[in-house]
Amino acid sequence: MQATHTPSTSTPRRFAADRRLDLICIGRLAVDLYAQQVGAPLSDVSSFAKYLGGSSANIAFGCARLGLKSAMLARIGDEANGQFLKAELAAEGCDVSHVTVDPQRLTALVMLGLKDKDSFPLIFYRDNCADMALAPEDIDEAFIASSKALLITGTHFSTPQVHRSSSLALQYARRHNVRTVLDIDYRPVLWGLTSKGDGETRFIASDGVTQHLQGILPQFDLVVGTEEEFMIAGGSTDIMAALRAVRALCAATLVVKRGPLGCVVLHGAIPERLDDGFHYRGVQVEVLNVLGAGDAFISGFLKGWLNEEDDEHCCRYANACGALVVSRHACAPAMPGPIELDYFLQHAHRLQRPDRDAHLQRLHRVVSRRRHWDEVNVFAFDHRNQFFELAVEAGVSQDKLPALKRLLVEAVAQTEAKLGLQGKTGVLIDDRYGQDALNAATGRGWWVGRAVELPLSNPLEFDFGRSIGTHLQTWPQEQVVKCLVQFHPDEQVEKRLEQEAQIRALYQAVQRSGHELLLEIIPSKTLPQEEDTVLRALKRLYNLDIYPEWWKLESMSARQWEAIDALIAERDPYCRGVVLLGLAAPVSELAAGFAASRHSKTCRGFMVGRTIFHESSRAWLQGRIDDATLIAQVRTTFEELIGLWRASRVTPAREAA
Repeated sequence: MQATHTPSTSTPRRFAADRRLDLICIGRLAVDLYAQQVGAPLSDVSSFAKYLGGSSANIAFGCARLGLKSAMLARIGDEANGQFLKAELAAEGCDVSHVTVDPQRLTALVMLGLKDKDSFPLIFYRDNCADMALAPEDIDEAFIASSKALLITGTHFSTPQVHRSSSLALQYARRHNVRTVLDIDYRPVLWGLTSKGDGETRFIASDGVTQHLQGILPQFDLVVGTEEEFMIAGGSTDIMAALRAVRALCAATLVVKRGPLGCVVLHGAIPERLDDGFHYRGVQVEVLNVLGAGDAFISGFLKGWLNEEDDEHCCRYANACGALVVSRHACAPAMPGPIELDYFLQHAHRLQRPDRDAHLQRLHRVVSRRRHWDEVNVFAFDHRNQFFELAVEAGVSQDKLPALKRLLVEAVAQTEAKLGLQGKTGVLIDDRYGQDALNAATGRGWWVGRAVELPLSNPLEFDFGRSIGTHLQTWPQEQVVKCLVQFHPDEQVEKRLEQEAQIRALYQAVQRSGHELLLEIIPSKTLPQEEDTVLRALKRLYNLDIYPEWWKLESMSARQWEAIDALIAERDPYCRGVVLLGLAAPVSELAAGFAASRHSKTCRGFMVGRTIFHESSRAWLQGRIDDATLIAQVRTTFEELIGLWRASRVTPAREAA
């Protein structure tokens, strides 16, 4: 990428000091439903992926992901879609204190298709929607004054009510030295210029829209738009004439987005030709989806602008962010973070298909990660064969097992409440006997793992056949894919290659589905067990470019833990951590394993099952204890293990000295 330009005449950008926020965004906040069938007309699409959407919301999200302190000012409906949007913004670090609930209206919705490289049909469901009900009473002067900059999109001047509200926000911004940004964001359908179903049309000349936009242009310090958007703002289909009309009304910095041609930044007088401005040419990438690329562009530009970097840096970030998003399926979730942005900028010359660069995609998963677990106390009852055998031994139908596993979830809930374990506990469950238990555990904020391996299979097989990716499509996103593999680095070649092919297939499937992966590595006991067997197994998988978020390993010596820590630090510093498995060991043996791992930098907790549930489940299935006794008994052991884990992490006084 390179800039071709006359010397920049940019003046120093002096933002107010000591502001809590970098940016407040006002505008569209909606749910985007993206077609999953690329190439199909929207009428033939059979499934959609749900994302946060709306231009302003995308910008607030993208800026937060890039490290800016952003906030959203909008309304959402009093329903699940509104809850989803607020949670998505908050999880990315965006201030949502002024995202308010409108009890009378629904959250806006957009359906989008990806027909081909030039056709992206979309339908806006925005009649009387919540974000368009933004009212003057929603605009808090002190909140506006807490930011360096305020961004508003053109859509939020398209009706009398949002025009009043946005104008009031601008008034407060000018009063408190808050810099103002206009994303022209011209959608003819949102101005009533096309049929309701035509959301794809990007430009229709309209004297009314031009007059409306020209009434607000003098109030902005930075104006960003495509050539077509500047044409509507300037009232001419000649881009240079349109830019001169805009310049006659305002002294703002003008940023013209030109897609694959890059962008142009204009300060002061408009030149004879667009290319005579500060012209930054972006890298060429293969386009999957242009929807949202402009929001990514602005997010990148604002990263530099708000940090008072020069035009070249602002444009460099902007074009790179736009290039990454056009190569991906979504908009907001496709936004890059600083780590992957830096990597892309370093290697852009060879990344015409960013979506096919495995390292870049792994970095994107890292920046998209939103939950930190510094401690995980997990009750594992994903066992299938063991529970079936208990039912056979008790002479009862396996149909009783789902109810049993549901009671085990209740035991975890009671333990969480008693010990204050919010954000530190979880479950590991199967979906053969545990689907009801999974349903009950999901959505509580627990660490929830779900087994996929066929029990005792070696080489590895999946419980629901080879089409593991199809199976994962039905899983909630928060559930972690858990796979136990009897993997030994010294296994005979044919068997090892089969194991590796299955693990790779699973890894590729979770890359597509977005789920995290936990690999439980237990080397086959039919082969010699050396001190470094597990370490070499992990090395082998790393050599195959397999990077699970979690490892589940047997207890080992302090020296082995040191080696595991060093390997993970070298090969995958973004690994979530390691957890200890139980293998039905007695409590005293597990306690010794906890103690041996106490200096590990990667060991986050334990996932223990049979030690906790086995005897109590046998008694319950045999009818010797009732539900309450079962719950009490498994809680006693589970809570004992939690106490032992936590005690092992307390540094003895002599060590501290």
